[in-house]
Amino acid sequence: MKKIPFSLIVIGFLVIVFGVFSIALITGFFPVRDLLTHFYVFVFALVIISIMGIIGAIFLGMFISHRIFSSRGFTTFEEEMLEMKDDVEYIRDKLEKLEKN
Repeated sequence: MKKIPFSLIVIGFLVIVFGVFSIALITGFFPVRDLLTHFYVFVFALVIISIMGIIGAIFLGMFISHRIFSSRGFTTFEEEMLEMKDDVEYIRDKLEKLEKN
């Protein structure tokens, strides 16, 4: 079985903690009544959303660049289909020659 990287475990843990904290704020489990606390929560949420957005953009960019650079040529199936197309054209040309004679 493949070992899960430590960094993935840490990131997953942080996402779960921030998610639970956000849900607790939304549901009112942690009442925010002070204006300064409101500001700190807003800045905290803004920083977390920005970090997650940057991480998501990096992963999306890696996925797109991998898809662009990994297309090296035709797959085996596509090569067989192209050969079959050539065979069909060859047979069609032979039939046309036979019909003319």
